[in-house]
Amino acid sequence: MSMINPLARARGLGSAKSGVHHWYAQRASAVLLILLTGWLIFALISLSGTGYAEAAAFIAKPGNAAFLSVLIITMFYHAMLGLQVVIEDYVHHPVVEIILYFVTRAGAFLCMALGIIHVLKLALGA
Repeated sequence: MSMINPLARARGLGSAKSGVHHWYAQRASAVLLILLTGWLIFALISLSGTGYAEAAAFIAKPGNAAFLSVLIITMFYHAMLGLQVVIEDYVHHPVVEIILYFVTRAGAFLCMALGIIHVLKLALGA
């Protein structure tokens, strides 16, 4: 039996401050995705039966282009946070963990950039 206080035993084993930010970020992005998915469903219903020109004109409106851009960014950010949790829970080799962190973050940022470029291309008519 140890006479050491449990708090003293836990000190120095890691910070208990940074995990809350990740949890809040994932919940906030989920709420934002729910709202943006509602807009996306509305947009898809209103565009059903139209052609490319009408869809491009719909996206060319500044509000719709902004909503679509925020949807793309939020979707890939939320996916990146979720994959980070999966990697933390199931990958136990430190080198593989770091590589997977890099690959998921790089992939998410690449997809965000490509999505924004294509939305701008449609919105600006280029």
